Amino acid sequence: MQLHISPSLRHVTLLPGKGVRELIQLKVGSRRLSYKMLFYSLLLFTFLLRFIYVLTTVDTVHDHTKCSIVGCLGEKLSPKLLGGRNLQSASAVPQVIYQILEDPSSQDEIIDIPQTLEEFVTSMKGSNRPDAKTFATKLKSMVTLLEQRSRTAKIKEYLYRHVASTGIPKQLHCLALRLAHEHATNADARLQLPLPELVPALVDNCYFHFVLASDNILAASVVATSLVYNALRPQMVVIHIITDRKTYSPMQAWFSLHPLAPAVIDLKALHHFDWFANGKVPVLEAMEKDQRVRAGFRGGSSAIVANNTEKPNVIAAKLQAMSPKYNSLMNHVRIYLPQMFPSLKKVVFLDDDLVVQSDLSPLWEIDMKGKVNGAVETCRGGDKFVMSKRFKSYLNFSHPLISKNFDANECAWAYGMNIFDLQAWRKTNITQNYHYWVQENLKSDLSLWQLGTLPPGLIAFHGEVHVIDPFWHMLGLGYQENTSVADIERAAVLHFNGRAKPWLDIAFPKLRRLWTKYINFSDKFIKSCHITAS
Repeated sequence: MQLHISPSLRHVTLLPGKGVRELIQLKVGSRRLSYKMLFYSLLLFTFLLRFIYVLTTVDTVHDHTKCSIVGCLGEKLSPKLLGGRNLQSASAVPQVIYQILEDPSSQDEIIDIPQTLEEFVTSMKGSNRPDAKTFATKLKSMVTLLEQRSRTAKIKEYLYRHVASTGIPKQLHCLALRLAHEHATNADARLQLPLPELVPALVDNCYFHFVLASDNILAASVVATSLVYNALRPQMVVIHIITDRKTYSPMQAWFSLHPLAPAVIDLKALHHFDWFANGKVPVLEAMEKDQRVRAGFRGGSSAIVANNTEKPNVIAAKLQAMSPKYNSLMNHVRIYLPQMFPSLKKVVFLDDDLVVQSDLSPLWEIDMKGKVNGAVETCRGGDKFVMSKRFKSYLNFSHPLISKNFDANECAWAYGMNIFDLQAWRKTNITQNYHYWVQENLKSDLSLWQLGTLPPGLIAFHGEVHVIDPFWHMLGLGYQENTSVADIERAAVLHFNGRAKPWLDIAFPKLRRLWTKYINFSDKFIKSCHITAS
């Protein structure tokens, strides 16, 4: 039997299956109800019931896998047609779940908090009548617990790294002691640096003058060795090494016994500079005040770590602010370069946590366009983690003194490898500005910035920076190891800025080898202090 319904729904035609057509017309609009109409209406109703039953049965069978063709068609056409289901309402998150997740008091309702996802699923399956509220409450309590554990673990990691990065490794301490003994007992370890016949080169502007300030003997050795090794004209290289009083003797012993000829090594301690030893040095006064302020800074590392409201990255920044490195005179020396080298026109300043991979003499050919400081910008580049620093990354723009004088989105630049035009510098008041802002930060209880010498440097050199190609200075190798090998090999200078210094145990192994390749591990001082490549 075949069924045909007219488009107007006023005629129904039943066709017998044997091939003989019998036309039966039902007048839907007729007022009189004949027995034939009643019979065929019941027949049609029965057929429709069977048809709907079959569709419902097929949908039920396929409920756990997929819907039937007709059932799916019904669901697409209408949720109510042919027993179709409302997919949108079935997949929507119940409102009670949002209420529980947003309610701060709901997490106290669960005593037995699931420790893992497996325990959570098991507890939900074991419930007699699990509902959305119970589900949301248990889920929130478990996630909150895991967040607390994650936060505690991160803070412990930052604390341990802080302790590891601020201490002096026993190998480096051993090296300094052995060299100091050598300086006292061996005349060859007390050579004048440079030799008398090379002294004229110290004020000759035809040479390439590099300045390195460090109290780390091994680090200074790596910088100087890599610089001379990669120089195309090492006989034209002069390296001015500045150190403190306690490190001068072992540093002199090292470079006396490990000469880097034909390069010229000039070694001086700060007390060798008359203006520094006899005059009034504002940065020294500021450092004394800074030490007193930091001594009570938020109660020390214990109080910082005990803070339960601040985010782990904020705690990490405060721990880093307490590092002795940021209160080291070696970090402030660069602001006095025009006074320390009155006869020089241009120098390249190098930090002691870097490695030189290329000849740096082309830096003297860069046209500084009257600017004082040639530096790499740190707000643009392929590595968004490292090259995303602007003024707001270092200065506190919630302080009115900062916000009214500087632009938060202005691109920052990097210390570590800088070209300084000393002639242009002497015509400015950069050094005086540096002193002024350091004092202002102390007066405001370190509320203008918290970390070291770059923030006052950004302020003091504001408007006096000439941007150089990023090729000359690759940053961030002391706090991340995601930089590609190809980029590392192309860079002229690798800077291990960050806590994971290459001479520490917390250094990244695959990056540390770039630094250790310039150490002679067969040297008797290196071997006796058990300094190894790994």
